[in-house]
Amino acid sequence: MRQQVRGEEMVLSKGFEACLFGYDKNQWEQIAQKQLEDSSVVNINDRDLRRYLFSGAAVVALDAQGRFVIPPALLEYIGVDDGVAIVGAGDHFEIWKPGIWEKKMREIEEKGPGNNADRVLT
Repeated sequence: MRQQVRGEEMVLSKGFEACLFGYDKNQWEQIAQKQLEDSSVVNINDRDLRRYLFSGAAVVALDAQGRFVIPPALLEYIGVDDGVAIVGAGDHFEIWKPGIWEKKMREIEEKGPGNNADRVLT
């Protein structure tokens, strides 16, 4: 974790599928700025996405070993009471309740992750 997150703080936010997203603080600031630039306050869907992303975000401190405490409201959001699954997702990482992650992974495998490989590998 320490290699992916620079500095002493990072941002956790609500994800879209009962998970949390984790970002390097500088990267989160860039994502937030882009969201503000690319959306309109007069569009209800844009406003709702802003509310969802920003109201569910929290800056958390990292200790010297890269450990952090997940705020209680975010733990409640994903329904975790004992243990988490941390999953790399390219530009961020995700935190899942282990049983939910296992179910999601089975769905991905059943659907066939290669269905979108042409967009990635070409």
